Amino acid sequence: MKISEIKTPVSSVTGVGPKLTNCLSKLNIFTVADLLQFYPRKFEDRTKKHFLKDYQSGKVHTVARVISHQWFGYGNMRTLKINISDDSFAAQLVCFNRPFLEKQLVPGTIISVTGHFFEKYNSVQSTDFEYEVMNIENPENIKDLMPLNSKIFPIYALTEGISQKQISKAIQSALAQYGFGLEDEIPQDLIEKNQLLHKTEAIHFIHQAQTIEEHIKARKTLVYEELYHFMYIIEKRSLLRRGSIKPAPLQKGELIFNRNHFIESLSPLQRKLYEKLPFELTEDQCKVIEEMNTEIDKGFEERNRLIVQFQRGIPMQLRPPFTMSRLLQGDVGSGKTLCALMICLRIINWKGQCALMAPTEILARQHAETAHKLLEDLGVRTAFLTGNIKASGRNLLLKALKDGDIDIVIGTHALFSNQVQYNDLQLAIIDEQHRFGVLQRQSIIAKGRINEKCGVCFEPHLLMMSATPIPQSLALTLYGDLDVSTIKKRPQGRKEIKTYLVKEGNEMNAYEAVRKELKAGHQAYFVYPAINSDLSDDNSAKKYKSAEKSFELLSQKIFPEYKCALLHSKIEDEQQVQILHDFQENKIQVLAATTVIEVGVDVPNATSMVIEMADYFGMAQLHQLRGRVGRGSDQSYCFLIYSNNITKTGIERMKALRESTDGFYIAEQDLKSRGPGELNGTMQAGSLEFTIADLSRDMAILTQVKQDILTHLS
Repeated sequence: MKISEIKTPVSSVTGVGPKLTNCLSKLNIFTVADLLQFYPRKFEDRTKKHFLKDYQSGKVHTVARVISHQWFGYGNMRTLKINISDDSFAAQLVCFNRPFLEKQLVPGTIISVTGHFFEKYNSVQSTDFEYEVMNIENPENIKDLMPLNSKIFPIYALTEGISQKQISKAIQSALAQYGFGLEDEIPQDLIEKNQLLHKTEAIHFIHQAQTIEEHIKARKTLVYEELYHFMYIIEKRSLLRRGSIKPAPLQKGELIFNRNHFIESLSPLQRKLYEKLPFELTEDQCKVIEEMNTEIDKGFEERNRLIVQFQRGIPMQLRPPFTMSRLLQGDVGSGKTLCALMICLRIINWKGQCALMAPTEILARQHAETAHKLLEDLGVRTAFLTGNIKASGRNLLLKALKDGDIDIVIGTHALFSNQVQYNDLQLAIIDEQHRFGVLQRQSIIAKGRINEKCGVCFEPHLLMMSATPIPQSLALTLYGDLDVSTIKKRPQGRKEIKTYLVKEGNEMNAYEAVRKELKAGHQAYFVYPAINSDLSDDNSAKKYKSAEKSFELLSQKIFPEYKCALLHSKIEDEQQVQILHDFQENKIQVLAATTVIEVGVDVPNATSMVIEMADYFGMAQLHQLRGRVGRGSDQSYCFLIYSNNITKTGIERMKALRESTDGFYIAEQDLKSRGPGELNGTMQAGSLEFTIADLSRDMAILTQVKQDILTHLS
């Protein structure tokens, strides 16, 4: 029997009564299967003795003698202290709400004690401890005695009304009653190949391992199994879309890039754009374009073949035709948009339409302007569509789109609104894909889904782009059924941004550094976490620095000799566009803003980025904001001003940003401090619903699982 098939109510386990059953339900434990698969969140190694004198190293696990009692406080607040010694060091057990221990732990009693000890009031003491009386009378030496329960001790997540002892006892009872004869859920050859345990052993060892080795083997087995089930679904879905197993990536150095071959492979429109560019595409950009060209051609050839088969009355295949589904990820400023436009030209040569969807009107407008400048003289018809387009112009645009008189439409969520109809949408591009929900992505794809030509559902090709690099572990899972392309090389002439950490109170140092850049003719951004000072932290009296108030300070006192402007989401859209246009034209030198400038702002002359209260932003967001500078050939700078009350974790995040401008490294660090989202569902924030696997530390197992599944499916 598989463990998931044990649907017996948890109340049937010996020792689990109505009260405990109710507490377990708060932990989503309703059946015996739930209980057996409620894995420890961590473990303590109690196989070794840790003396009281070693309290600073962490957990104490020793044998001690009760020396004496003393009390402190008065009335109902009177609290017992028990003085103990392990014959090498003395400490105190502070027994809040446990006065009954006076009678249980009389002087001279030998106890096994485990707990966290700390120094306070000139003594070493513990308020969080476990004890067990040892039936030993007056031993002369207790240094050599081993404490009880010297084993691997599992630590479970708890809820109100249940203790570690209670849940551990319940699990032990469930193991004794139901924990035998469990069916393996991984192919036997993979168990042998990867030296995994059988399911029965793994379940027992994860809850009651006697050694570290047993615990490690059990965890590896259960992590592998969980990732195997998860990745198998993804790879099967990938197989259905591709029609074949995705080939293993070539090793570095195996494929030599040939620029002449790349140029020859371009379609007529692609070659025209390539020849008019004032710079060379990077090798990464060329490789990405080649990959996507190959997939697009394959999709159209298969599509045309199916249409011909249908017209000739040849029986149709059940599998839908191949479509490209690719994630293009690259750091800020790496040239993803140009790659996307090149692919649009391939689609247009195939007589199809393209839609490029961006999360904000600022970014969409930026893309539309770029596309118009690059493609107008090639005869490519572009259009810009958002919810703010007026009715008269909107109706004409929608008619042109439906009639096929527009080749590329660029816009926001309006691209999949009910009124929008395409003539033949063959490519959907989603920029800053993490800003869109799964249902929104599906909505734009549905706009291009057609099935009237031959009874087979044709879907448009999908290209998702992200300037927030995805950690490899997430790329293998969240995008496991996609092809992932990466652009790492930045365009020639770009210098690495220098990042400095500035403590709150020392802001003038950053301001003076910015002043030097302004005197040299450059421009600067100042970013704040709030629009106005009304926003405060619910957990403290701390007020966020606001863009509005700081703008007054910057324009009137700090940089009165320079033109300053304020930009945030509550400013009218037309005014936002005008402010950004003036900033691009250097009519504005200092721009105070919120995160509205995080994407879609490209000003090569801006060389300074100051982010106030930087520790209130996420790492990926800080990296994106930093990417607004360094877009020209001049040296650029980023100043992260952090709060005086920054946490230890916060300062580590700041240091990671100071030490690296590699977005992929920063994404891995960011993954460790936040959940990756619900990978097979529609959620994009929060922790992934794995029961034991952890993407931040199980990368090696994940990679092996993927390889094993591909081998089995091929």
